[in-house]
Amino acid sequence: MNSKVNLENLGAKAVYVKAVAVAELPEAVREQAGELTTIFAVHNAKGEQLALVANRAMAFELARKNDMRPYTVH
Repeated sequence: MNSKVNLENLGAKAVYVKAVAVAELPEAVREQAGELTTIFAVHNAKGEQLALVANRAMAFELARKNDMRPYTVH
């Protein structure tokens, strides 16, 4: 099921998780990513990047441990 969600309406606790190609990131971040080709970014409803993590599960766990509600975007 695909449905549009307006994150601004979900409040400050909503974050979105999206896959990011490591090749598109700054060199310093690429070096830290090691062998990974894709990492996951966690953003707030305003689009500000809050974190970069190795996988989707980790992104969701990070959000939930910080009392946030994660949503996947493409």
